[in-house]
Amino acid sequence: MDLKSGYPFWSIRNGLMHAFPRLERDVRCDVAVIGGGITGALIASELVSNGYEVVVLEQREIGWGSTSASTALLQYEIDTPMVDLARRYGMDNAALAYDACAKAIDQLHERARAVGQVDFRRNDSLFYASRKADVALLREELAARRGIGLDLEWMAPAPLWRDYGVRAPGALLSRQAASIDPYRMTYRLLMRCQRQGASIHDRTEVSSVQAGSRGVVLRTAEGHQVRAGHVVVAAGYAGQQWLDQRVARNRSSYAFVTDPLHDEEAGALRHTMIWETAHPYLYLRGTADGRVIAGGEDDDIDLPARRDRRVLGKARTLQRKIARAMPELVLRPVFAWGGTFAETADGLPFFGAHSQHGPRVLFAMAYGGNGITYSMLGAGLVRAAIERRAHPLAALFGFGRLR
Repeated sequence: MDLKSGYPFWSIRNGLMHAFPRLERDVRCDVAVIGGGITGALIASELVSNGYEVVVLEQREIGWGSTSASTALLQYEIDTPMVDLARRYGMDNAALAYDACAKAIDQLHERARAVGQVDFRRNDSLFYASRKADVALLREELAARRGIGLDLEWMAPAPLWRDYGVRAPGALLSRQAASIDPYRMTYRLLMRCQRQGASIHDRTEVSSVQAGSRGVVLRTAEGHQVRAGHVVVAAGYAGQQWLDQRVARNRSSYAFVTDPLHDEEAGALRHTMIWETAHPYLYLRGTADGRVIAGGEDDDIDLPARRDRRVLGKARTLQRKIARAMPELVLRPVFAWGGTFAETADGLPFFGAHSQHGPRVLFAMAYGGNGITYSMLGAGLVRAAIERRAHPLAALFGFGRLR
């Protein structure tokens, strides 16, 4: 599957940071991880740090799939508002999910400090009402989040315009957000795993997975075998090919990045990511080198050729939407791209075993707008499943909720 179109900023900025070899022999390990993007890297890092022998297998170059197209907004906000999640699964589960995602930002900060040089930055998050009718929904969301101890404040129209340059009838301002270079984070995590003894292989396609009661055998397209105690399928949206059951739908999202801006040009985006209540929603964030990334305009296109043809038009549409909401912010795209992402019906990810394959094949499907945050939580969920320990998120983030 072609997961991206155009010129994703991260891969252009960083290039191929490190050469990982193809798998050219049969190997054994405790855990094999299929997928060398940010999800696979966070899971591999968690396992290697806790004494597991790990082999990572990526069919492209490391980080070259959806990770290079990610805009990497690190937020606790799930695509499904907390009040809607509570209506679906109860307030206790909604609170559990939102609180866990808030803590995951701190966990990602710890991982970023450990590997260094990944442009992790703490940000505020401004979530504005796209129309007057959304103000009541934001007020309800404010009360629900404050009810579980999350720190955020209400922004009225006057300070929204004065302090953020946003014309909107109201907004929620949260302090618990961050941004990162996901491509560098992936490489640096896996480079550290390699130094700690893990085997990292890209350009190695897994053609079959056979699970038994005592282990799993993976076969590559070139005929090599990997015998593992467990396998973790962290292959992004391509992970759905290993399941007969459809658990998500693939969509396309679009983004562009500017040249570095002066502080007065970037304004509040130097320290605040901005997004809206509309669906699909517009979002903006700054980068460590002073650029601005804008994204959104999601659609149901899942054919690379059609997506390719839409990239520049989508960038122009994003510019027009930004001009309406933030008329003093002038952004000129330098690179524009589109990428595939998967969306679940409830906005939650899937981590754990599926009945089709049994307990030794674990899936790490960090689907949704805050996939990196989910991936951080998924690292702990996967480890708990391997160690046969209970985890508070196992039921809510597991396949059992589809029944």
